[in-house]
Amino acid sequence: MRAMLLSSAFLLLLLPACAAAVEPDLAPIFNGQDLAGFSVPKPNPWWSVQDGVLVGASDPAKKGSMLWTERSYNDVIVEVEFRFTGEIDSGVMLRKPEIQAQIGVSRSLQKDMTGSIYAHGKYPKPAAGVDKALKVGDWNTMRFQAKGSTYDVWLNGQHVLIYEDKAFPGAAPIGLQIHPGVKMKIEFRSVKAAAINP
Repeated sequence: MRAMLLSSAFLLLLLPACAAAVEPDLAPIFNGQDLAGFSVPKPNPWWSVQDGVLVGASDPAKKGSMLWTERSYNDVIVEVEFRFTGEIDSGVMLRKPEIQAQIGVSRSLQKDMTGSIYAHGKYPKPAAGVDKALKVGDWNTMRFQAKGSTYDVWLNGQHVLIYEDKAFPGAAPIGLQIHPGVKMKIEFRSVKAAAINP
């Protein structure tokens, strides 16, 4: 009986720790109506909201653009639903200095590197299994998590990459990219985020 009571007491002590490990709820950071919550470039030929979709498109001069959140994050989970057709070069940026989860074709490698990390001016580790997970021309969901020095990427529910790097410790806004030098269009139907242990 005493052993059972001790076991029950031990389980009760574990419950708060288990509760703390529950994943935070992702909240929309794009409201589907306008660019509220983002630091919008001025002038802004790149970013618009059309029928509830955040659209990023290159300008005639193909200068490229970044759309940054007004809020900064350190340990964070970001989830975006995206769609593109043709050759694009985009991505989700986190931390300071900047680390990126790629969407689309790398300018340097000239091949699709969706889900791969871009850091230190290169792709230190490509994502795995993207050729099967990526739905070209359709909506895809990418989740990018930064926790401490560990970075994880999921594509359509499939864990495609884990990467360790201590060189990106600073909090920063979340960024969405239109790469310069390319004529492109990308759509985001949903953009959500949650700070981890805020």
